[in-house]
Amino acid sequence: MRSWILVAAISVLSLPLQAEEKTALERGEYGSLDKAPKSALYDYPVKVSEHVYSAIGATQPPTYENAGHNNNLSFVIGSEAVLVVNGGSNNALAKALHAEIKKVTDLPVKYVISENGQGHAVYGNHYWKSQGATLIGHVDAQHEIDEKGFGGLSRMREYAKEFAEDTDLVNFDVTFDEQYELDLGDLPVVAKVYGSAHSPGDVSVLIPSDQVVLAGDMAFHVRMPPIFDNTDTALWLESFDLFADEVSDWTIVPGHGGPTDIATVTAGTKDYLVFLRGKVQEILDDGGSLDDAYKIDQSQYKHWHTYDELAARNAGRVFERMEFE
Repeated sequence: MRSWILVAAISVLSLPLQAEEKTALERGEYGSLDKAPKSALYDYPVKVSEHVYSAIGATQPPTYENAGHNNNLSFVIGSEAVLVVNGGSNNALAKALHAEIKKVTDLPVKYVISENGQGHAVYGNHYWKSQGATLIGHVDAQHEIDEKGFGGLSRMREYAKEFAEDTDLVNFDVTFDEQYELDLGDLPVVAKVYGSAHSPGDVSVLIPSDQVVLAGDMAFHVRMPPIFDNTDTALWLESFDLFADEVSDWTIVPGHGGPTDIATVTAGTKDYLVFLRGKVQEILDDGGSLDDAYKIDQSQYKHWHTYDELAARNAGRVFERMEFE
């Protein structure tokens, strides 16, 4: 009897721990796993302005349910041609986005700009290339494809399964260093790099006539900004200020999350980076360690999606780089 009571007590005590160990995705904190079940897209495009549409992706990690549509896939329509911004994680997503474009216009997709070299920005370029589009990206994004493309493609195939069929790696047709200008027919568009940001080759696409910027991963809200091992947060702050100065009164479509304004992405990007760097500097000033960085209290940001996956890792990576600033 005594041993049965002990086992029961241990079982009861372990229940909250097991619940706590579930991820935010498992706890349902991201909401619907798929908002467009009849399409490979996570959700259908919304009209942002006269010429700009965006299919707002899930703010959760890539899964089979969202087919890797966890970033924003946008398109811009001129009088002669369509520009797609972000090729998508695989051919199925690219094809699904194309089907939505065809519901709005008969014009051809002539150009695709990838916001960086990450998989959900470039793997679907294989489909767009087959449609005759010119693929455009930053030179540093091409380097990311060269170095990491095949590894990321393999991981995407594992979770995306049949969505990844026939998807292969392709290079950009055109690369640029600072900015690249297009005319879609009475509609100038500028792809621009403001400087180092979240990942190599981060590009923002400006549509001046609509005062809309497809900011890419320069700017975040709703979702915690990921900090990679090669992210220089000091330079990101400088780049963000240049970005904010130019588009302060524009509509901003970030790489993740819906259309918003500069105040919202400032809180979601700059203010977070300043906070985290400030806490790390305190640890460095006190002679603290990497373990102390992992323990930084970031609970004020717990409502952000991907907090569980990124908060501690972000702090550790900022600490490791700031040690040598």
